Amino acid sequence: MTETRTTTGGGPTPLLVLDVVGLTPRLLAHMPRLGRLARSGSQAPLGTVLPAVTCAAQSTFLTGTTPAEHGIVGNGWYFRELGEVLLWRQHNGLVAGDKIWDAARRAHPGYTVANICWWYAMGADTDYTVTPRPVYYADGRKEPDCYTRPPALHDELTDRFGTFPLFHFWGPGADLVSSRWIIDATRHILRTRHPDLALCYLPHLDYDLQRYGPDDPRAHRAAADLDAALAPLLDDASAEGRTVVALSEYGITRVSRPVDINRALRRAGLVEVHTQDGMEYLDPMTSRAFAVADHQLAHVYVRRPEDLEAARAALAGLEGVAELLDDEGKKSHGLDHPRSGELVAVAEADAWFTYYYWLDDAKAPDFAQLVEIHRKPGYDPVELFMDPLDPYVRVKAATALARKKLGMRYRMAVVPLDPSPVRGSHGRLPESDDEGPLILCSTPRAVDGRVAATDVKALLLQLAGLH
Repeated sequence: MTETRTTTGGGPTPLLVLDVVGLTPRLLAHMPRLGRLARSGSQAPLGTVLPAVTCAAQSTFLTGTTPAEHGIVGNGWYFRELGEVLLWRQHNGLVAGDKIWDAARRAHPGYTVANICWWYAMGADTDYTVTPRPVYYADGRKEPDCYTRPPALHDELTDRFGTFPLFHFWGPGADLVSSRWIIDATRHILRTRHPDLALCYLPHLDYDLQRYGPDDPRAHRAAADLDAALAPLLDDASAEGRTVVALSEYGITRVSRPVDINRALRRAGLVEVHTQDGMEYLDPMTSRAFAVADHQLAHVYVRRPEDLEAARAALAGLEGVAELLDDEGKKSHGLDHPRSGELVAVAEADAWFTYYYWLDDAKAPDFAQLVEIHRKPGYDPVELFMDPLDPYVRVKAATALARKKLGMRYRMAVVPLDPSPVRGSHGRLPESDDEGPLILCSTPRAVDGRVAATDVKALLLQLAGLH
């Protein structure tokens, strides 16, 4: 591969920005290589935003603004103009505001950026893009793959490293394999393209911390494993003279209480469903009020102003709800955007919100037991588990896998309907710095004191010598 660009003397300082999801000071103690970077460089607590979830936090880092300004009020929301709840959209056009690459190019025309799996990657004005994107076949099959820009990068990466491991990126099989693929892809792009700014998303800590909790030995082992996998990338960055910044979007805290917020609204007569083939589907267009659950935060959409008090009353006494933010509460947290719900529920520290809206599991839609992030009207961490109450769950999974390998349609219906196994969550503001995100830099004294999420963009521009 011909190198397309190198950084010359007098140009911007090249940066590698690692989004190490879920990294906290407590977990850093189990990550010797990142810990060494912090000790020789600098480290500081990182403020986050409400909600402290991937899409909202990343958009704040890259624009320097709050959700009230950039519009990413969660990992998804109710699209009122469509009458649909949509999570995990990918078009960068949803993110309002001046992006870091726009600001960098004003200061240094020709500044190049690689985005390796940070969210809202598609359609962004970055030079190199890699993002998960399954193949959705016409017969209903979903197969792992990725989207790249330029398009030729797709075959270049898959020929070298194999197909993007989607089923290791999320679901019961989520593990280190996906982060290793992303690390390999990042190393390859650094070697062959030399972007001025490389953004690399590393999701591994998200998995076992949600499964088992942040204080479980398996979570500590996950941190150590990711740290070891990162070592070659950190070596490459050091050899190239690239400044490294590692940050996290949130800290994951131990939880033990799932809160069925939509069931509470349904029992109050506010949620509407419609039934097809014996399965109940949320009807957001006719519901007087319903919630889009997103970890420890839920946007509550109320169709008419006269139903606002009924929605508030239905949730005011619900165990596990710490706060109900109204217009003033949303404004105080930088969450007053038209995409937000009329009310925003924040869970107590040991609680999290399910999306469940049915009252009888026999009437649950078939997608409830699938890894189906685009059809569920809310986030479902239970997708990280196989159903422990189904003695045939692994047989079902093996049968579905065999059908998949034969090119046949299949249903991997292995996800439990019991939310109790989940032991870690995030979304509310952290109780302490030990439980919150942090930022590390290979440059001494680059970060000091507390860094606000809205200051990350300016900090990166400063480290690049552009601000």
